[in-house]
Amino acid sequence: MKYKENTLEAVGLLKQLVAIPSLSRNEINAANLIEDFLKSKGCITNRKGNNVWTLSEDFDKNKTTILLDAHIDTVKPVNGWVHDPFTPEETEDGVIYGLGTNDDGGSLVSLMQVFLIDRITRSQQTDYNLIFLASCEEEVSGQNGIECVIPELPEIDFCVVGEPTNMQPAIAEKGLMVIDAIAHGKAGHAARNEGINAIYKAIDDINWVRNYCFEKQTDFLGPVKMTVTIVNAGSLHNVIPDECKFTIDVRSNECYSNQEILDVITENLNSDVKARSTRLNSSRLDENHPFVVRAAALGLKPFGSPTLSNQALMPFPSVKIGPGDSARSHTADEFIKVAEIDDAIDKYCKLILNK
Repeated sequence: MKYKENTLEAVGLLKQLVAIPSLSRNEINAANLIEDFLKSKGCITNRKGNNVWTLSEDFDKNKTTILLDAHIDTVKPVNGWVHDPFTPEETEDGVIYGLGTNDDGGSLVSLMQVFLIDRITRSQQTDYNLIFLASCEEEVSGQNGIECVIPELPEIDFCVVGEPTNMQPAIAEKGLMVIDAIAHGKAGHAARNEGINAIYKAIDDINWVRNYCFEKQTDFLGPVKMTVTIVNAGSLHNVIPDECKFTIDVRSNECYSNQEILDVITENLNSDVKARSTRLNSSRLDENHPFVVRAAALGLKPFGSPTLSNQALMPFPSVKIGPGDSARSHTADEFIKVAEIDDAIDKYCKLILNK
């Protein structure tokens, strides 16, 4: 372990966090722990709700500012856990089980250690500022999460978003838009030739969603993906339904804003269409960005991520990279390895601090 003491400290903090339930919108105790830990290290902390952040002591607005962000909230534990999700358990071979270990505790404690390493190794020649942010409500894209913090921060030039990517850089990420649609018909008796069946009208629109292809696609994110995931209609077997509701899950690429996609859908569907939100857009980092170039020099491979993160709410360039595997997230017996945390601290230091 190159950063042995930092890794051990990170693992210790991670175990404390696992033992504190921090489901989305209920992260106050985890935020308290993180705030107290940073203060114990001599950091001056800032807080808004359950978001906690700290800046480089010698912060200079004339220098490039890099945000290090990872989230403290977790989803609810799914069925099938063999280990207690809120009791951290480390095996002899260095596997740590517990809810939030992989998503997103490993990234959180690793990025925090990078901030602390930078804090004690900074010199007058350091040409950047760091901000470490432990954000909340990421799993629900809540408005009390990073979205409410960004206006409180100094101007950000670049952000490293800690998420489980096997420490490979996700330089593109699909956006998300959920659309509720309602097809309208006319009620009638099923035994007679009367009424207008809303289900049949919805079927035409659903088939359009299923078959329509947005023209523009990219190498990292591919095409826009639309999927009908919920359909509800009817109440009695002998009544022609006058309304059919269905939900469309839209995963956007960087070629279209969510609003542009919504406009196309609205124009082509006969159903009433309403987006729950258009704010979670796709993102893309230029392959010639210095971070990506540095990652390539370390043998890391840029890729496009289909899953959502805080990147969707960031109005500045960002990359998603962190220890662990996205496939472990939101699963029973979630885990991360001590070796993955150690490797993350090392790679983060090389990529962010050039050390």
